[in-house]
Formats: sequence, C-alpha cells, structure tokens
Amino acid sequence: QVQLVESGGGWVQAGGSLRLSCTASGSDFSANHMAWYRQPPGKQREYVAFITSGGSTVYRDSVKGRFTISRDNAKNTLYLQMNMLKSEDTGVYYCNAGQNIVTMTMTNPQLPSWGQGTQVTVSS
Repeated sequence: QVQLVESGGGWVQAGGSLRLSCTASGSDFSANHMAWYRQPPGKQREYVAFITSGGSTVYRDSVKGRFTISRDNAKNTLYLQMNMLKSEDTGVYYCNAGQNIVTMTMTNPQLPSWGQGTQVTVSS
C-alpha cells in the first residue's frame, strides 16, 4: 500500500504562489498515475490535477493556466506549482496514486489510503 506525505502548504495572499510536494513510498512510483486533490472547507474532496505515468496532464477547469503538476520519478516525488492563487483555492491538499484514471478524477474518489494533507489558505 502506498504511503503519501504532502508538504509545502501555507498562508498566502491572493495572487501569490505556493509549491506543494508529495513523496510516495511503498509502490512503484513511476508506474502509477498521480493526482492532486483538495478539500475546501465544508465540501467534498475534488481532483485538481492529474499526471499519467507517461507524463500527460489534465487539470480541472478552475485551475487551468494557473497550476502545473509535475513528477520526478527518480525522487518518487510529485509537485504542484500553484500561481495566481485565489481565495477559492483554499483547502487541504492531498496527493494520491493509482491505475484507474476514471476513479482518480472523480469527486471524493475511493482510494485505498490518504496522507495527512497540507493546508493551503489564500487570503483575499
């Protein structure tokens, strides 16, 4: 079972930037698709960005042009560069791994395990 540790969150003013990191262990990182999710206050967990094992990317509409997902297979690390942050980006951010693209891009995806997440707060 994959173990996930997210980091890099914090408080930032609207328009600012943050870079999140996620280290994964316990599985073949390079063979997995990876994704970032967030859970805004009082809402369900939603997918934010997705990267296939081959490096293709998909983003939810609200973050296109502002967020960039990337991966470093040599370091077993996933990244999310977040620019031009908005107050609606506030939430706890999580990463996860898997093989099923449909499952991984659902709202509130049912995946085997989750890390502790990292809090992102954007102040307007």
